[in-house]
Amino acid sequence: MLGLKLPTDPRWVDIAEKNIEEILVDHAYCEQKAASTAISLIVSFPEYSDLVNAMTALAREEMGHFKMVHERLLNMGFKMGWDRKDEYVVQLLKFFPKGGSRSTQLVHRLLIAGLIEARSCERFRLLSEELKDKDLAKFYRDLMISEANHYTMFLKFARQYGEDRQVVDQKWEDLLEFEAKIMKDLGTKESIHG
Repeated sequence: MLGLKLPTDPRWVDIAEKNIEEILVDHAYCEQKAASTAISLIVSFPEYSDLVNAMTALAREEMGHFKMVHERLLNMGFKMGWDRKDEYVVQLLKFFPKGGSRSTQLVHRLLIAGLIEARSCERFRLLSEELKDKDLAKFYRDLMISEANHYTMFLKFARQYGEDRQVVDQKWEDLLEFEAKIMKDLGTKESIHG
């Protein structure tokens, strides 16, 4: 369903489980960044009313997820900690060239956001299936469902606003191939995407 070209190595869950505080801190920041992305799309593309409505709801939902992760951190006796650069996202942002028409820029941003959500969904699925802590596993299962909805929403908007559906779909395929190359060097760190 997600279309990812390279699945996460299942051993990543072992790394995550041994470093659950780091995973939760990183996850909390991922939720903040997802909310920021939604707000940035509203600010950058206010003329797309249906996008603005969807991103308003998404920003609210992502901040709700942040609150849930933060509360879980506190309940487990952990603190928020500092944000770290997300190497996965840094690499993804290099794929599309800068510039182009507004609609091209929008499509590129939507495709990258969709892919980040798809990878998060895949990682949450692994956590939901493999974590020994069943309460935490259920927490990630519930979040996985939201991430899948976000991924499909971003892809739908990219196809809607792109000037040519075939061009958008080819960009998506090319981005998926690029992401698979990135993932070959990731999956060994205690972060959601790393």
